[in-house]
Amino acid sequence: MENIKALGSPEVKEALAKYSHYLVEARKKIIFTLIVFVLATFVGFFFYEQIIKFLVDFLSLTGINIVFTSPFQFINLAISCGVATGIIFSFPLLVFQIMSFLKPALRGKEYKMIMRLLPFSLILFALGFSFGVFIMKWQVQIFLSRAVSIGIGNILDISKLLSVVLLTSALMGIGFQFPILLLLLLRIGLITNGQLRKIRKWVYLGSFVFALLLPPDSILADVLLSLPLIILYEITLILDRTFDGHRLT
Repeated sequence: MENIKALGSPEVKEALAKYSHYLVEARKKIIFTLIVFVLATFVGFFFYEQIIKFLVDFLSLTGINIVFTSPFQFINLAISCGVATGIIFSFPLLVFQIMSFLKPALRGKEYKMIMRLLPFSLILFALGFSFGVFIMKWQVQIFLSRAVSIGIGNILDISKLLSVVLLTSALMGIGFQFPILLLLLLRIGLITNGQLRKIRKWVYLGSFVFALLLPPDSILADVLLSLPLIILYEITLILDRTFDGHRLT
């Protein structure tokens, strides 16, 4: 009861009045980003046939027995195409909205640094997404070639295959934002290069666990997907040591 009364205390009311503008602004940005995500998802949903044809050609699946195992898989695959499209088109907006929301709380140097990192964030997302697609293509090609070499026929569930490719690629794009986050924390001074070096083995383990949580159920894919995260982590440490004299604090 005392806790409930505390919510109506003058201090709480003053805090709400002070930050209400920021809360309203955050709500507007979240809603706008969600609207863009939903619209992009619908676009991907309605054009899923073109997306499927492109992926089938890109993965070199022509001539392979591709099947649907359920009439409902059309819907599942269309949803996967839509969600992947939504993530791709709304992610740049999400990053921009976060930056614009944080601008009033940042000093001039901090904001300029973040804006300089913004293009690299988008590039890393594109690289991560592309890396996921190419790893999936490579693994599929290995599977198909090995099966053919020992005389085993191939029947692929297209819904499961493309859903795995799209989801893995989108999550890898998000995972590639890890060095941007680390670099921001390092530049601002919330963490140090020495602290990150001390937890290097845990970062390696975390990268592998992240890869394990991705859809491909292959240890080879897990290793290949975790390697770029580890490499980006090491590059971040090197860059931080190189520009050690340019901290913002």
